[in-house]
Amino acid sequence: MSCGNSITRRQESTYSTRDKCVLQKPLIASQAIIKLTAPHMSILLYISGMTKKKKTITRGKLVSKLDSVFSKFIRQRDCQDDIVECFTCGKKDSWKKMQCGHFRSRTHYSTRWNELNCQVQCVGCNMFKQGEQYVFGMKLDQKYGEGTANELYMKSQMLSKYTMSELKEKLEYYQSKIF
Repeated sequence: MSCGNSITRRQESTYSTRDKCVLQKPLIASQAIIKLTAPHMSILLYISGMTKKKKTITRGKLVSKLDSVFSKFIRQRDCQDDIVECFTCGKKDSWKKMQCGHFRSRTHYSTRWNELNCQVQCVGCNMFKQGEQYVFGMKLDQKYGEGTANELYMKSQMLSKYTMSELKEKLEYYQSKIF
């Protein structure tokens, strides 16, 4: 029995370990399924032109990727010669060592990727001092005008759910903005 790139169903039942088969071209793992059956220990071999399924990205992974890209964007936005200043305490360091701090928590999707809500913060302010929310709010009002912090607070209370296409669109937008 000669075998090329495919074995028909009729041939599957007659193909056993006694038969020799030389494949004409190498197979990818997803193109061959080998199965041993009990009584006669014959090998069933199915070879086809199966293609790998295109992986669909989950919502969680897309949100995570968008968070990562958005964080880079925020940290690079005010960067001069790779140095940025912490929004709340004024510490200066490389943008790679700083973090993207949120005035209103990331749990609020309506302000999660809002550029006013997010500013560069050092690890000390963002993590160890829980974001210095009071100082953060005061500085927001100083930089962007009185009432900005209150507007962000009110906006964060609104329910918001992004579709997958909206998340992908945001991801593409912020990927084009980072270096």
